[in-house]
Amino acid sequence: MNKDLLKYVDHTLLTQTATWEEIRVILDDAMKYGTASACIPAAYVKQAAEYVEGKLPICTVIGFPNGYSTTAVKVFEAKDAIANGASEIDMVINVGFLKDKRYDETLAEIKALKEACGDKILKVIIEACLLTEEEKVKISEIVTEAGADYIKTSTGFSTGGATFDDVALLRKSIGPNVKVKAAGGISSFDDAEKFVSLGAERLGTSRLIKILKNAEVGKGY
Repeated sequence: MNKDLLKYVDHTLLTQTATWEEIRVILDDAMKYGTASACIPAAYVKQAAEYVEGKLPICTVIGFPNGYSTTAVKVFEAKDAIANGASEIDMVINVGFLKDKRYDETLAEIKALKEACGDKILKVIIEACLLTEEEKVKISEIVTEAGADYIKTSTGFSTGGATFDDVALLRKSIGPNVKVKAAGGISSFDDAEKFVSLGAERLGTSRLIKILKNAEVGKGY
């Protein structure tokens, strides 16, 4: 069990039923185990940012999980989240626009979100499980041109999560200014290690810390 992998993790809780008590546990664990960030619903960002007092980057999701809000709404969401203390924004693309080959609008939206984020990190969720290989390559090119920081495989709320093939393809298709985040269904340290070896520089999951905590309980730590 390679604990070094935790530095790649956006420790995540995005369920509809998430309570502050559950979010607080995510934040405490993220700080304790040194994860890259905690990724939580936008409604909790202000409270979370105040709670962690700068000890942990707070990440939240925009246009989540379906991605079909208008660009203006997504921009407002992002600005609001940043004003509340978010330092990382994970936005969902309009998958229908991509499938309609509305590439200019898709590019313009990601650019608008990047502008709204300023010096904060923008990750672009493409929901790879819904895309053809050709569409995955095309959106990789668009994300690169838009100047986003990461391309992210999945919301974790659709028909599938991250796959090794998708991460390898995205890594090959993006430019040098973009990184890959694998998210959705990462359930073991072995899987996490494989994703990192394929080029993922962030992992969206809560399971690695759960595994680690269970192991610690088993050993009587």
